[in-house]
Amino acid sequence: MSRIGKQPVPIPSGVTVAVQNRTVRVEGPKGKLAWEFPFGITVTVDQDAKQVRVDRADDQRRQKAMHGLTRALIANMVEGVTKGYERGLELYGTGYSVQQQDKKLAFQCGMAHSVEKEIPAGIEVEIQAPNTRGNDTPARFLVRGCDKQLVGEFAAEIRHLRPAEPYLGKGFRYVGEQIRRKAGKTFVGGGAT
Repeated sequence: MSRIGKQPVPIPSGVTVAVQNRTVRVEGPKGKLAWEFPFGITVTVDQDAKQVRVDRADDQRRQKAMHGLTRALIANMVEGVTKGYERGLELYGTGYSVQQQDKKLAFQCGMAHSVEKEIPAGIEVEIQAPNTRGNDTPARFLVRGCDKQLVGEFAAEIRHLRPAEPYLGKGFRYVGEQIRRKAGKTFVGGGAT
């Protein structure tokens, strides 16, 4: 049996979980989420014990994998509607900045034009420091939401606009991410006359 899949998911107070056909709906103080689970998996909600149980139809390899995956995704949904998820990003580079305009983020990140990114529904962005100050103090902002996948995907799309380069470290990086730095070209010896 799947070690992760056999563990029940506790339902905290203030959260409702409903299963209809093959769709799990979770609703809590931070929002609502719905997910369609795969065939061969059964999800049952025990209202008395305040927990969700996940079972599989047989012991095929794919069913075993889907068993643990389904349980983990339901646990993430429950945590998302209670606590929420956030991902911090930093933008390094002289003169780089980030601004929020309605439902868009506008970045000045070393290109001839400002780059705009649409903020998807269910995501909110908090800008902590809009401008960089030299190469040492970055612009900082947080991406928040109740859907773990959507938060991570949006943060990854932003980071992909200009990933931190290894020579000067300019670009987007996650908070706490270490960029492997390279030494630049140096005058090594005898070649120049």
